[in-house]
Amino acid sequence: MKIAVLSSNAKLYSTKRLVEAIRKRGHEAIVINHADCYVMIEEEKPVVIYKNKPVEGIDAIIPRIGASVTDYGCAVVRQFEMMKVFTTVKSQAIMRSRNKLRSLQILSKAGVLIPKTVIANHPKETDKLLKLVGGPPVVIKFLEGTQGVGVVLAENTKTAKSTIEAFYGLRTNVLIQEYIAEAKGADIRAFVIGGKVVAAFKRQSEQGEFRSNLHRGGTGEAVKLTESEEKAAIQAAKALGVRVAGVDMIQSDRGPMIMEVNSSPGLEGVEKYTGVNIADLIVGYIEDKSNTDESDNVGV
Repeated sequence: MKIAVLSSNAKLYSTKRLVEAIRKRGHEAIVINHADCYVMIEEEKPVVIYKNKPVEGIDAIIPRIGASVTDYGCAVVRQFEMMKVFTTVKSQAIMRSRNKLRSLQILSKAGVLIPKTVIANHPKETDKLLKLVGGPPVVIKFLEGTQGVGVVLAENTKTAKSTIEAFYGLRTNVLIQEYIAEAKGADIRAFVIGGKVVAAFKRQSEQGEFRSNLHRGGTGEAVKLTESEEKAAIQAAKALGVRVAGVDMIQSDRGPMIMEVNSSPGLEGVEKYTGVNIADLIVGYIEDKSNTDESDNVGV
């Protein structure tokens, strides 16, 4: 098989590991920078052009779409889909997962436990918004953001109001979420491939930081999920139609609570802390499923 990794940087850990796994399993690997692709739309002749040549002979793609180019990256993935190329995550699933509001709406509809969340089109009634999520402290998030960027913990009403007003002043819509104190700055990243949890590790924030992202100085350790945690991770990935997913959850008094489903999860942390060869499992999944591609039946 000829498998393309869609990545803007061939030197990234995840990209290198995927290329290595593809070649180890006897396939041809190429890296395509989706941001540098041209999409040519013609009746019944979808074409992706890269480095001034049509991309041909690709059997499968592994999208690693950066948040800054989500829309265009998804257009490229969609073009490959039109060319009948198997993808480990479909364009629609990427779009669902990247928009925090849309993803939470879908997860809520599917019966997945999530933090109480509110969004408004203007900040005029901040007091009411804060009351709806149980009052401060609250977490304020950009609708789109990764690696903890655009996430603020407001510990009192004054801070919450000023933060919300500042974000709206920048014409940036935000989510306001209840703060789950019992999580104590920790969350769990479960790696789901093809409807199965293949690895999981717990991330703990550093002293004085509530965000547990490894890019923010957090640390990790392998964990074995409880039955309810595993079920929640699988249910969340399925609801959004993300076949290869990093599902982030926190342990709350009400049970495992889903925070986010990442459609381009990094491999470095999970492989480092669990010892599981995730890259190899992804390529194995392609081998198993590329000839029997299943559709993602999510209507939102």
